[in-house]
Amino acid sequence: MKSLLTSVTLWIAFLAGLSASVAAGTVLDGTAKHLATYGGVALALVAGSRVARREPVKSFLSARPVLWFLFLFNGAVAAFCAVAVGGAQGVMAAVGMGLVSLGAGFGLLPTRRGTTRPGRV
Repeated sequence: MKSLLTSVTLWIAFLAGLSASVAAGTVLDGTAKHLATYGGVALALVAGSRVARREPVKSFLSARPVLWFLFLFNGAVAAFCAVAVGGAQGVMAAVGMGLVSLGAGFGLLPTRRGTTRPGRV
């Protein structure tokens, strides 16, 4: 029961953070809008990273077909953003999507299990 309660709480916090970061501009103005947006982004990042470390999301995100999709799709979106979106917004979108693509690409690299470091037995 504790695990279910923790999972539900994390998902609610993640969705609340996403909602705050997206919808703050329609409800608030000025400094309050910026605080709600950045606070929502921070909440979504923290709760989302905690959700991604839990099963079954962890095993889903580490599956090879999912990693290939994330690598190719985010790489294509990064290239599109670099060309189609102008200015600093396009550069930042391309960099962000490129980092996600690189992260998935590194997940596709084979891992060496069972090898020991030099000096260790």
